[in-house]
Amino acid sequence: MRKPFVAGNWKMNLNKLDSIELIEGLSQGLKDIDTEKVDIAVYPPFVYIDSVVNTAKSSPIAVGAQDFYFESNGAFTGEISTDMLKDVGCIHALCGHSERRHVLGESDELINKKVTAAILGGLLPTLCVGELLEERQAEKTEDIVINQVKKGLEGLAKEKVSAVTLAYEPVWAIGTGLTATPQQAQDVHAMIRKLIAELYDQQTADQMRIQYGGSVKPNNAEELFGKPDIDGFLVGGASLKAEDFKAIIAAVIK
Repeated sequence: MRKPFVAGNWKMNLNKLDSIELIEGLSQGLKDIDTEKVDIAVYPPFVYIDSVVNTAKSSPIAVGAQDFYFESNGAFTGEISTDMLKDVGCIHALCGHSERRHVLGESDELINKKVTAAILGGLLPTLCVGELLEERQAEKTEDIVINQVKKGLEGLAKEKVSAVTLAYEPVWAIGTGLTATPQQAQDVHAMIRKLIAELYDQQTADQMRIQYGGSVKPNNAEELFGKPDIDGFLVGGASLKAEDFKAIIAAVIK
């Protein structure tokens, strides 16, 4: 049985005070939820990670980074290493979010280096994959997602890949208000799980958590989570409101 995992990607939003207040409000709201049944994480902007970690200490909320560099240290102006993230209390890290791929131009090869570096650095990576609208319309979803998964996990042995969470995020559904139907999401999740079984084995596939991301909201979370291969959510805008994020978390433990 895979434990659900619900995470909130704050992207480039909030300030320090807002970040602290959001964690305080979420922590309070989670007191009436059985959080033993779900893993919860948030990904704040780099500059607020320390404050968020300190505020979340007495809560079930883990903290992760939205990005990082694959080298452990050196002359890489503006970059952040896994050692730095661990030092301030990060547990998780995103790799290959669609905005890193399509806005900032990250390649599959770079993303693979980051997945590998996260594991070596003691972080739990979430590898994000997903197709553009034109790729779905051209019926290329399967080819795109398979390629991203294969390249993202390239070189990882079975014992290493067990640290990875996958997140399927159809790019056309991120921040647009559009959401893949539960069956559309399930079809891709099932395809990804079948691919993991082919790349590794069925046990690895059965144990790997695959989140859905793309305009997840309180009013669609329960139906999406009802599909057998959806193991939780990577939430964007709705994670910036404590009540909405709490409602999504509650939906996965009903």
